[in-house]
Amino acid sequence: MSTNKPEQTSLPTPRLLERTETIGGILIAVFAALLAIAELVNNNLEEEMMIAHSQYVNYSNWYQSKSIKQSLKESELDYLNALTETGIIPEDKIRNINTKIAQTKSLVLKYEAEKTEILVGSSNVPREHWAQDLDGEMGKIIGINEWEKLTQKYETATKKFDLGKLLFQICIVLGAVCIIIRDNKKLQKNFIALMLSFGAIGILISVYGLILAP
Repeated sequence: MSTNKPEQTSLPTPRLLERTETIGGILIAVFAALLAIAELVNNNLEEEMMIAHSQYVNYSNWYQSKSIKQSLKESELDYLNALTETGIIPEDKIRNINTKIAQTKSLVLKYEAEKTEILVGSSNVPREHWAQDLDGEMGKIIGINEWEKLTQKYETATKKFDLGKLLFQICIVLGAVCIIIRDNKKLQKNFIALMLSFGAIGILISVYGLILAP
C-alpha cells in the first residue's frame, strides 16, 4: 500500500512585510523629490543673498565716497569762513568769496541729502527731498539699511532650508535601512515612523524658510 507524502509548500512572504518595504521605498522617493526641491529653492535663495550682499557693499562704498566729498567741502567751507573773519580779503573780492561760500554750503547740504537717501532708501525719504538719482531716474535708491535687511532675511531662509535638507537626507537613510532589515517588522515600523516624523519637521522648517524669504 503506497503512502502519499505531504507536499512541501513554501511559505508566502507576509503581506505586511511586503507592504512595509513598499512604504519605505515610496517614502524614499518622496523625500528624495522633496530634497531636490529644497536644494533648488535654497540655491536660488543663496544667489539672491549674494546679490543683496553685493549691493550692500556697493552702496556702502557709494555712501563712503559721498562722505569723503562732504568732508572736503566742509573743510573748504571752514577755510573760506576763516578767511572772511580775518579781514584780509579785499573789498572787491568779498562778493566772490561770499558766492563761493554759498556754493560750497549748498554742496555740503546736497551731499548730506544724498547720503541720507543712500542710507535709508528713496521710499523712506519724502519725494520733495529726493537728491540722488540712479541711472538718471529719481526715487530708485534702495538704501544700505534695506539691502542689509534683505541679506539677513535671505541668510535666515537659507539656514532653514539647509536644516530641512538635512532632515530629508536623514529620512532617505532611514528608508534605506528600513528596506534592508527585512526580518524585523517591528523595527521597520519604527524606522518608518521616524521617517515620517523627520520628514514632517523638514517640511515645516522648509515652508517656514520660504515664508521668511523676501
